[in-house]
Amino acid sequence: MAIVMIKLNNILKAVANEKRLMILHWLKNPQKHFVSSKCDVQTHGVCVGLIEKKIGLSQSTVSQYLMQLQQADLITMEREGQWTFCKLNHKTIAAFIEELKIRL
Repeated sequence: MAIVMIKLNNILKAVANEKRLMILHWLKNPQKHFVSSKCDVQTHGVCVGLIEKKIGLSQSTVSQYLMQLQQADLITMEREGQWTFCKLNHKTIAAFIEELKIRL
């Protein structure tokens, strides 16, 4: 599955930021980095509020970072009631890694 150039550029821009890269790292192993009494972070994903709390940035900055990661298709976001849950998009990440192997 080749990544189209526009998506590749979006991915590269998204991972070029240390905080966004940190969020991806946390989402790789959510049960190691987040504890929630409301849901299983491995199954449901990580609530945006938990990410905001852990990263220590404003809500608007975190929302912008998550939107950039979602636009690059690196994460999926699913709304359930008042909560929004984030998960890694493993399919896109695997395709991105393969694309880098081809190009570099």
